[in-house]
Amino acid sequence: MFNQRTKIKALLQTTPIDAKVTVMGWVRTFRNNQFIALNDGSTHLNLQIVVPLGMLADDILKRITTGASLKIAGTIAKSVGKGQTIELLAENVEILGDCDAEKYPLQPKKHSLEFLREIAHLRFRTNTFGAVFRIRHALAFAIHQFFNERGFIYLHTPIITASDAEGAGEMFRVTTLTFDGTPRNEDGSVNFKEDFFGKSTNLTVSGQLEGELGAMAFSEIYTFGPTFRAENSNTTRHLAEFWMIEPEMAFCDLEDNMNLAEEFIQYIIQYVMKNNADDLAFLDQRLAEEEKQKPANERSEMGLIEKLNFVVNNRFERITYTEAIQILLDSPAYKKKKFKYEVSWGIDMQSEHERYLVEKHFKKPVIVTNYPADIKAFYMRLNDGCEPGKQTVAAMDILAPGIGEIVGGSQREERLEKLLQRMENMHIPVEEMNWYLDTRRFGTVPHAGFGLGFERMVQFVTGMTNIRDVIPFARTPKNCNF
Repeated sequence: MFNQRTKIKALLQTTPIDAKVTVMGWVRTFRNNQFIALNDGSTHLNLQIVVPLGMLADDILKRITTGASLKIAGTIAKSVGKGQTIELLAENVEILGDCDAEKYPLQPKKHSLEFLREIAHLRFRTNTFGAVFRIRHALAFAIHQFFNERGFIYLHTPIITASDAEGAGEMFRVTTLTFDGTPRNEDGSVNFKEDFFGKSTNLTVSGQLEGELGAMAFSEIYTFGPTFRAENSNTTRHLAEFWMIEPEMAFCDLEDNMNLAEEFIQYIIQYVMKNNADDLAFLDQRLAEEEKQKPANERSEMGLIEKLNFVVNNRFERITYTEAIQILLDSPAYKKKKFKYEVSWGIDMQSEHERYLVEKHFKKPVIVTNYPADIKAFYMRLNDGCEPGKQTVAAMDILAPGIGEIVGGSQREERLEKLLQRMENMHIPVEEMNWYLDTRRFGTVPHAGFGLGFERMVQFVTGMTNIRDVIPFARTPKNCNF
C-alpha cells in the first residue's frame, strides 16, 4: 500500500497533468458532496479531490467527514478553481478510517493555542503545528549535517547520571526504592546503597561533563539529547523536559567558541529557509496577523522571515558583560524605571535586560562575554588580571530577539589547580568528580563548548511565543499528559 502512495507535497511540486496517482490522507473539508480537501502532513497545503457526482453511494458520502482518512486513486487535472494549480479527479475512493464529526475536536475553524495544548495528540493535524513540527525536524537534520560536515563525533551521553553539571540541584531523582519502608542510615538519611545503582542518581541536566571526556580523545564532539530540570517554573520559556545540543571542542578558546556558535546558528536557519519556505511563509503570515491584534507599541519591528534574514546576513554584536551592564544603566528604560528587575554589576541578567540589548539597543543578536564568576558554573575558565572583587570567567551567552538567551557556553577551566580551588569554593565534591578531573591530569588542553536549547531555537525560527507549542508533548509543573 505504501509504495503506491504519492505524497501531496511531491504532487504539488512536480506532477504532470493526466498522471495516474494514489494519495492517502485526512479530510480537512468536504463541500457539496463533491470537493474534498485532503492533507497528508507532508505540507500545510491541501490537495483538492473532485468526486464526480453520482460516483459514490449516499452511505459512503456520509462517512466522508472532517478527520476521516481516505485512500483515493485518480488522474491529475489542471484546476479551474482558485487557490490551487492542480486537482485530482477521483476514480476510486476508499475510507481507511471513520471520524465521528460530532465528537472530533478539530473542526474547520480557528482554534486557540490554549485549546490545542489540551488536545496535543491531535494538534499535529492543524496547519500551524504541521508547519512547526516540519521545521523542528528540518532543524534537527541540519544540526547533524552541520557537525558531520565539520568532522565532529556524535556522542550519546547518559540520561541517568550521578553528577549535577550545573550545580543548581534542580534534578529529577531516579530510584527503585519504595516510598514506604525506604532504607535509612543510622542518621536517618536514605541508604542509597540499597538502590538500583547503589548511589543517588538523577536524570541529566546536561551532557557537557561527559562530552568533555569525549573531546579529550576525538577533539570535537557534540551531543543532542533530552535533558531535565526540576525547576518549578510555569512560564512560556521553561520546560521540565527539553532537548539540548552541546558541542565540545579541544584546542579551542572563547573566540573559537563564539565563531562556531554564530556560524552554527546561521547555518541551521539558512537550511530551514531553503528547505521549508512554504512552512515559513505560512508562519510569517500567521505571526503578522497575530501582531495586528497587539497595541502598536508592543508589535515586532520585523516579520518572521525578515528577522531570520537579518540574523543570517549580519554578524552578531559582541560585548562584554561589563559593557552590557553599562548600556542598561545608561538606557532610557532604566532611567524611567521600566525594568522590573534591578540592574547592577554582578546580577544575573533577566530576560527583560537581554531583550532590551537585542531588540532596542543593538537590534541584532548579541554575544555577551566575560560574566562575573559568582553567577557562573564551576567549570568555566577564570579570566586572569581581573579587578579585585570583579573576577570574571570566559563565558559567553548568545541573546536572540524575542526570547533572550538561546546559547550559553564558555572556555572550560583546563588548569587543575584553579579548577580544584573553584570546586572547593563552590562546595563541589571533588572525590565524586575524580573522573572529570582526570582530563586535567592526563594531557589537559584548552577547550571550549556551548549548549543550545533546541526548543528555544525552534521558537525563534517559527515565531511561536510559548515553548510548549514547539515540543510534541510538553512536560511542565503539574502537567505530564499523553
